[in-house]
Amino acid sequence: MADVNGLSDHALSILAFAAYHRLVSGERVTSVVRKDGAGHEADPKGVEELTGRGLATADEAAITLGDEAQEAVETLVAALRKALG
Repeated sequence: MADVNGLSDHALSILAFAAYHRLVSGERVTSVVRKDGAGHEADPKGVEELTGRGLATADEAAITLGDEAQEAVETLVAALRKALG
C-alpha cells in the first residue's frame, strides 16, 4: 500500500490541482495534465515523489493517480468543505 503521510509541498501541489478539478467537475479525478503545452507544468519534484511512493504513474503528458492518491484528493476536498463550508 502506498504512503500518503508526510508528502512535501511539491507533491501536495499536484493533489491540490486534482482537488481543484474535483471541485469544478463534481467527479472523482483519476488523472491530471502534467504538461499542457502552454507553459504550465506539474512540479517535477512532486511528480517524482508521487511516482516514487507508488501513488501515481506519469508519462510526458499526464499523471495518473492511484487509488490512495485519489482518496487523498477526496480527503482534501472534504477538509476544505469542512473548514470553509
